[in-house]
Amino acid sequence: MPYSQLVMYEEEAQKISFLLDKLVKESNAKAVFLVDKDGQLISQAGETENFDSTSLASLTAGNIAATGGLAKLIGEKEFSIIFHEGEKDNIHISIVGQRVILVVIFDSRSSLGLIRLRVKKASDELSLIFEELSKKAKALESTESPFAEITDEDIDKLFNI
Repeated sequence: MPYSQLVMYEEEAQKISFLLDKLVKESNAKAVFLVDKDGQLISQAGETENFDSTSLASLTAGNIAATGGLAKLIGEKEFSIIFHEGEKDNIHISIVGQRVILVVIFDSRSSLGLIRLRVKKASDELSLIFEELSKKAKALESTESPFAEITDEDIDKLFNI
């Protein structure tokens, strides 16, 4: 699937925000981040003020790229879920719709099983939202720009060049 620039509309941004808030509550996670594969932060929820979200987004995208290389070495397309366990905090990373990355940071208040269960449900809902965005983008591309018929000569005439 070719990767194109993500265009976010207000309606979908609100749906994503609501969904991430819901995921934090239902999974007892500390924080949730949604990142595109280029490392740009799309949205976040929970106790995010203690994290450098820009660095987290960038490093997460790098992590996905690196593990994608590992996957190819062993004949896999990609690893859709990555889990890192720390002394206090854990990170669950999953690819949603082959387009965005869902990062869930959690501690002993939750469990990996609960996180996986809630992430699966949220991923399905996020996939639907990104399908809607894709349809909107395709519909927008199919409409011709009002500037398509303007030529360089028209611009020169406008500015008396």
